[in-house]
Amino acid sequence: MENRTEVTQFILLGLTNVPGLQIPLFVMFFLIYLINVVGNLGMIMLILLDSRLHTPMYFFLSNLSLVDLGYSSAITPKVMAGLFIGDKVISYNACATQMFFFVAFATVENYLLASMAYDRCAAVCKPLHYTTTMTTSVCAQLAIGSYFCGFLNASFHVGDIFSLFFCKSNTIHHFFCDVPAVMALSCSDKHISEVVLVFLSTFNVFFALLVILISYLFIFLTILKMHSAQGHQKALSTCASHLTTVSIFYSTVIFMYLQPSSSHSMDTDKVASVFYSMVIPMLNPVVYSLRNKEVKNAFRKMVEKANFSVGLGF
Repeated sequence: MENRTEVTQFILLGLTNVPGLQIPLFVMFFLIYLINVVGNLGMIMLILLDSRLHTPMYFFLSNLSLVDLGYSSAITPKVMAGLFIGDKVISYNACATQMFFFVAFATVENYLLASMAYDRCAAVCKPLHYTTTMTTSVCAQLAIGSYFCGFLNASFHVGDIFSLFFCKSNTIHHFFCDVPAVMALSCSDKHISEVVLVFLSTFNVFFALLVILISYLFIFLTILKMHSAQGHQKALSTCASHLTTVSIFYSTVIFMYLQPSSSHSMDTDKVASVFYSMVIPMLNPVVYSLRNKEVKNAFRKMVEKANFSVGLGF
């Protein structure tokens, strides 16, 4: 008969047990997280303070920055604590909470990217009707719907995973409480849970991807009908940052979650997880700021105001 002693805490194995790598990895993740926090908070503040950025595109971008900051903050501080002070223990409730917020914010990002694709489609395909199509009400509904789907999806996942019995081991072969890694510890019949995981992940990813692909199909058909090279360039530059973010995000998500947990290689998953949980949230504000003249101009204007204010103080 299986021992079903109640698990009250888990042990995160982390990225590596090699002592010489702990501090270098801590420094690297600290710098990544610092750039992430400064970049995403900076983007949110820039959009809030500059009235020229009060448009649907930047409304969604500010929400994307908030979400990136959210799901990275659910993971990175605990990883850094494990590397710096060796704190690898996480309580049962803290593990469930970490998983909930990570899944919620990652799912919200999934639907925000779909909403942003629809916004770009409206801007390129029907520019004269853009202001009547992407009204404040429509933008708010799309954002609220994204958050609702994200937190609902997280509730399903966490409820499903933490209804299982954990009696074999409490050692998670990962650096955070990711769904496949925690599910692998269960001694219950995981077949239904795996089906639920793959079904929900597939539905969320492919529904959002379908919206994105259809939006870009209309965008590219519209671009082909344009006769001026300037029109081509403007339309493509409008979508370039979003396409870059979509490509990076979905390639990693599809690799990670659209396969049964039994076929996962935990070491490979760790590398992929570092990328989507820490690197992608850091890259998004960089991608959007480097390729966007409006963001650059808003930043330049804010710096000039700050310098002027400092000059008045002396």
